[in-house]
Amino acid sequence: MEEVKRIIIVGAGHRSITYAKAILESGLNAQITGVADLVESRRNYTARLFSLMPEQCYSSVDELVSKGKIADAIINGTMDHQHVSTSIPLLELGYDMLLEKPFAVDEEEMWRLVDCVKKNKNKVMICHVLRYAPFYSEIYKRIKEGVIGDILNIQTQEHVSYHHIGIGYVRGKWRNKECCSTTMLLAKCCHDMDMIMWLQNDVRPSKVASFGSNTQFHPGNAPEGSGTRCMVDCAIEESCIYSARKHYIDHPDRWSFYVWDCFEDGYEATIEEKIHSLKTDNIYGKCIYKCDNTTVDHQSVMMEFENGSTATHNMIGGAATGRRAIHIVGTLGEIFGAMEDEKFTIRTINPAPGCEYDEVVVNLGEMGDTTGAFGGHGGGDYRLAVDFINFISGKPHSDSCTSIEESIYGHFATYRADSAREKGIIEDTLTVLLERGC
Repeated sequence: MEEVKRIIIVGAGHRSITYAKAILESGLNAQITGVADLVESRRNYTARLFSLMPEQCYSSVDELVSKGKIADAIINGTMDHQHVSTSIPLLELGYDMLLEKPFAVDEEEMWRLVDCVKKNKNKVMICHVLRYAPFYSEIYKRIKEGVIGDILNIQTQEHVSYHHIGIGYVRGKWRNKECCSTTMLLAKCCHDMDMIMWLQNDVRPSKVASFGSNTQFHPGNAPEGSGTRCMVDCAIEESCIYSARKHYIDHPDRWSFYVWDCFEDGYEATIEEKIHSLKTDNIYGKCIYKCDNTTVDHQSVMMEFENGSTATHNMIGGAATGRRAIHIVGTLGEIFGAMEDEKFTIRTINPAPGCEYDEVVVNLGEMGDTTGAFGGHGGGDYRLAVDFINFISGKPHSDSCTSIEESIYGHFATYRADSAREKGIIEDTLTVLLERGC
């Protein structure tokens, strides 16, 4: 009988629990055999969810490490700035790992973790979940088949909805580097930067430049009559599109796993309790123009690759709706579309009389399931979890599977893009990658 993979959750947040559920739902030979989290309520919730005994729950990574290697793999879903410090002692013990992106918050951390994995020969897979979304995996398949020839340029766009940027990057956990040690580009667009590298077939980025700023969400833009808390001292709350009441009370399920994490996991707070929370110490009840956020609300990145091709990524926060779009131009044609539309268009050059190009629309809805068991990230969450078990078991896995070695390019280009934006320069990336043998 095939050996059952024993997996321990480290950092029992939303992403870790999602992947753990998907692993069990997959029916593969794997089970959740422990949890390590600093917060007792999260440990208790996870224990109830996966039927863990008290002795399988650990109050810290240090406590877990003190037990030696007692499982096969770790799902590390700690906060971004904790990834490296929590991963290294576990990797030193010989654990394989599913590690949330970004796997490191700066270049120094990245190389330290990569060197650790190389030394210990761990199997570490990074959660670049968009590679598993049917929209992107089908585009990748067409590029690999050579349908549009050699890539000349890739353009990606991420429109972050007004309620998403508010919850995560203005009021929330990723609002400034002091909170999470990451930039907006690294925290939100690590997926998109990785996607560009993947579609480029891991051709090394050679140069990067970037521009961006926080134009909207600062005190200088606070409307007249605004207060410090939406539901306490704001005279214009009824007309403000960023009202905490409109976002989190009128839409009680919107981003609930962030807004209401002040309550014990599994506790169903009443409306009265939620209103009181937003009026007092809940960070999500603050005026969106008067938070301590330092992240950009829009940023553009330009890259050149070793083979001469180019790419751009545009992140725009505060859009009416969230949207990821892509346009790839090759020597024989182009592919373009938006993930939310669940379809993309392929146009190939055709110089025949009376013709300019041939066009095929790939409708993912007509190809079968596009959501997966859990639906997150265009169906990618579930597929990634299944691939991880195959990856650590030495079984065949999909082209979407992203080892830490493959994830270097996107992370490194992101670090250098933020440096280029801050310094107002064009950053070299190729020299360091060559020196490192990447």
